[in-house]
Amino acid sequence: MLLGSPVTDLLCPPARARTVGELLAPTSPFDKKCGRENWTVAFAPDGSYLAWSQGHRVVKLVPWAQCLNNFLLHGTKNGADAVGARPPRQGSESSPKNKPCEHVIDCGDIVWSLAFGSSVPEKQSRCVNIEWHRFKFGQEQLLLATGLNNGRIKIWDVYTGKLLLNLMDHTEVVRDLTFAPDGSLILVSASRDKTLRVWDLKDDGNMMKVLRGHPNWVYGCAFSPDSSILCSVGASKAVVAAILV
Repeated sequence: MLLGSPVTDLLCPPARARTVGELLAPTSPFDKKCGRENWTVAFAPDGSYLAWSQGHRVVKLVPWAQCLNNFLLHGTKNGADAVGARPPRQGSESSPKNKPCEHVIDCGDIVWSLAFGSSVPEKQSRCVNIEWHRFKFGQEQLLLATGLNNGRIKIWDVYTGKLLLNLMDHTEVVRDLTFAPDGSLILVSASRDKTLRVWDLKDDGNMMKVLRGHPNWVYGCAFSPDSSILCSVGASKAVVAAILV
């Protein structure tokens, strides 16, 4: 099936992307820690934060509206194009204690993947025993999951930078992370150990399932909008779909 004719393509050239600004990683803050590769980046669902890995073992959390305002204030190479840009709308109902502020998280190992997650109070945990939990996530709490080179997944409170959970079951690099979009705090991780693992953060990070179906490394994963289907890709040159119930 032809998606477009040469004549149409010539008459309607693709729109050019406009550069707003550029963030640069600093030199290594740790002895004998080389590399400044930025492996991953993520936006908070409400647009309040931008998280990016600065190589080494560091993740920087930047209040996005403040960052964008700085870009527009100081100008860029494409400053004229960026004048019309507007900062994402942030929740006006957030409490002062949760006001976004810039800070850095030391994850202890090279960071390969990032994902933001937020809770919906009325969304019940899928676990059976829900009588007691070490952590209770509120509606105003914002979490950041970091997938590391050593196979661990660390869960952080975005506003305080406090480490909440340390999930340990993967045996290789955690290449990708994704939260279910329904606010249930179900987290899925994709790894080079050829598996995907499903975690319930409302059950203190309990691992619910191990999904095996990829014969090689798993590179990425994504939920359907209703959080019922998970699709994943890897080195096997195929998309694998699973129904989560």
